[in-house]
Amino acid sequence: MTIRAVVKGVGHYLPERVMQNAEFESFVDTSDEWIRSRSGIERRHIAAEGQSTSDLAARAARAALADAGIEAETVDAIILATSTPDLTFPSAATMVQRELGMTHGFAFDVQAVCAGFVYALTTANAMILTGQAKRVLVIGAETFSRIIDWTDRTTCVLFGDGAGALVLEAAEGDGSSADRGILSADLNSDGRHREILYVDGGVSTGTTGHLRMEGREVFRHAVEKLAQTAHLSLEKAGLGPEDIDWVVPHQANIRIIQATAKKLGLSMDRVVVTVQDHGNTSAASIPLALSVGQARGQIKRDDLVVTEAIGGGLAWGSLVLRW
Repeated sequence: MTIRAVVKGVGHYLPERVMQNAEFESFVDTSDEWIRSRSGIERRHIAAEGQSTSDLAARAARAALADAGIEAETVDAIILATSTPDLTFPSAATMVQRELGMTHGFAFDVQAVCAGFVYALTTANAMILTGQAKRVLVIGAETFSRIIDWTDRTTCVLFGDGAGALVLEAAEGDGSSADRGILSADLNSDGRHREILYVDGGVSTGTTGHLRMEGREVFRHAVEKLAQTAHLSLEKAGLGPEDIDWVVPHQANIRIIQATAKKLGLSMDRVVVTVQDHGNTSAASIPLALSVGQARGQIKRDDLVVTEAIGGGLAWGSLVLRW
């Protein structure tokens, strides 16, 4: 008998405010056509004044719990991936715990920027495999609109706010790649590349700061590293690209998504794409896409799914799971 961390439910939440590309034309030198052609993004959602990351996370969590058909009191732990927490401390995860009415278990944040959800899922998987928890709520939530320089046309058009969540539950498998649940993962980071994607502020600097990015360098590293990590995760699971039903990538840029799929030898009809509707939501983008993919009827039970993401650090990774 082998213990696997199986997806029990999935859900997401997007703020009500929708910002179309055309709105940027009034305050930066850009256009709807320019944004679409270079990123694939058509619109993004922006959190309302007073709406925090934990607010978004709690709404996504409730949707995932409802999809799973379970109550929050049956969850052992909450892991929240975010780079935009409500406060320096305590963790946004504990705020979600309070909002859900949980008075037991434990909750904490994980910060690996856009790769955060892959890191959080991998952490939750390890806790389930070691018996630390039997049921874990894993959330990705961001309010990147709060750290965007709205005068920088190269970055302000790319990001949005949102949240997605999964419920992972311990289940028995036979140890083969036919098992449902997380089959393998691959995590990486390289701090030498900090300057190509970072925020120029933080607690020790005394400022919140704004996101800064060297787009061409990020693109170059992303395509190479995302394809490489996906291959490594598949190898660990004893599988290959031909076994994939769906790739659910970090939704940063349609060109990165297309180039990575090409390197994996996959057509785009096997890739879940949602970037056009919510832009780059960092750690929230993969759970958002998983939730939307299931709602669309794309991702179905027993499908083999590969997720991969890269973000500031640089930090990147991938995960193979059977839905």
